[in-house]
Amino acid sequence: MLAFRVGIENTGGMQGSSVPDRELLDAAALCAHLVPEGSVYAFLAEHRLRLFPDDMFADLFKSGRGRPSVPADVIATVMVLQALEGLSDREAVRQLETNIAWKAATGLALTDEAFHSTVLVLWRNKLRKSEAPQRIFDAVRSVITESGVLAGKTRRALDSTVLDDAVARQDTITMLTAQIRRVRKLIAELGDVWVREHNLEPGRPPCDFDDPADRDRLVTELVDDANELVWAAQDLTDNGLVLDEKQADAVALLALVAGQDVEPGDGPGRWRIAQRVAADRVISTVDPEARHAHKTRRAYRDGFKGHVAAEPETGLITACDLGPGNVGDTDAAAGLIADEPAGTEILGDSGYSAGEFRAHLEDRDLRPVIKPQPLRPAVPGGFTLDDFIIDLVAGTVTCPEDITVTISGAGAARFARHCRTCPVRHLCTTAKAGRVITLHPQHDLLAAARRQAETDDFDAIYRQQRPMIERTLAWLTRKHRRLRYRGIERNRLGWSHRCAAINLQRLLALGLTHDNEWTITNPA
Repeated sequence: MLAFRVGIENTGGMQGSSVPDRELLDAAALCAHLVPEGSVYAFLAEHRLRLFPDDMFADLFKSGRGRPSVPADVIATVMVLQALEGLSDREAVRQLETNIAWKAATGLALTDEAFHSTVLVLWRNKLRKSEAPQRIFDAVRSVITESGVLAGKTRRALDSTVLDDAVARQDTITMLTAQIRRVRKLIAELGDVWVREHNLEPGRPPCDFDDPADRDRLVTELVDDANELVWAAQDLTDNGLVLDEKQADAVALLALVAGQDVEPGDGPGRWRIAQRVAADRVISTVDPEARHAHKTRRAYRDGFKGHVAAEPETGLITACDLGPGNVGDTDAAAGLIADEPAGTEILGDSGYSAGEFRAHLEDRDLRPVIKPQPLRPAVPGGFTLDDFIIDLVAGTVTCPEDITVTISGAGAARFARHCRTCPVRHLCTTAKAGRVITLHPQHDLLAAARRQAETDDFDAIYRQQRPMIERTLAWLTRKHRRLRYRGIERNRLGWSHRCAAINLQRLLALGLTHDNEWTITNPA
């Protein structure tokens, strides 16, 4: 194995390259026996240049001037190991400087010092703003393709998991005080706007929080001060002041937090905390993109939602994404299967059963094996939609009592007067106007899905294959459920690196080797 000497002190405007000269104190040459055989560290020590060649990152450094950056293969290797171990930038750099396995993986000599942790920030920023931010994940996915490990495997399972935000959730009062301070700091011209300074001092504002009246008094004062600042900022812009993006976003966020959680109180000009949760509620001014998230009715978290598509037998991740925690699974699903060929089976739980997504699968000639949402009767223990005979060709709906009505242009079938004397009305509806059947635009697909779910073939495939993606999610989130960055784009990039690291680990478990080409010696 050939070790590499690298220049690691420069972070300038041109791309650096590893130099293929053996160092006297090369970590991989001297301490290979200390690096676990078959580990990601040993693999990267031997193959990182093949996996992460210089030209893969050339577009990030378009200028040929300035001092060279850290070599791309070194940075990419550090990012993979950082994601594998769940380390901060400072922790990753410390490992690079002191851990023999890390030095061997990156081709450093035992005496080499690490680069500064801000270099990782620089590279992530460049990757995030590039046209291919997930190129490290894509590089590992190319190995998967070239190895043939997924050849003939035509199933892809979809799932998501809630990932905890890197910041703490803030209550309404904390968000208001923090954002008022921030707006006044960012826009010096608002310094003349009178606000209640005693509410903005460090710590909690003066208030007896056990007294509802005093609590409402504080909320009213903060909302009034926030509104005064927002109005003053609007006056300034009307008079020619140009706010930069950061300032404008801060004012917009202040207006949002001043209105999302409050409602009119007792008396004019009074406000109180609303007894409801606003839709798409911002939960922190530190990370405005974090949201309340939940996978079940009982499991609530704050943060984001990580999405993956995986081949169920091998557990290899074929696509990944990350989005707001309060967005449905189907919002990311289409992108996860964008590269899959016609005929691929798509497995998913009932979170993927929306008619629109099923229509997308049909248009792509992809075969759904997705658990349908259960039908809920209008009356407990009564008739469900499947107890009605729906003929879309004739445009009619027939109820269990053999009464047939016409479907309107809006997709509704109204039984109205027929329900007045119906002997089984108590099993059908409690509405005074009688039962109304409103058909989903993709009713035929949803009905077909419910029929499919009752077959033995569906049951055999779904029960055996779909749960396997839970294993993949467990690998991804074990000791790594809390994210390290703020915002969707930063965390999306970090999630792709985590997926790349887990894929690499899984490939090695399957026996990945390279002898003129990538091959798998122990396929699943």
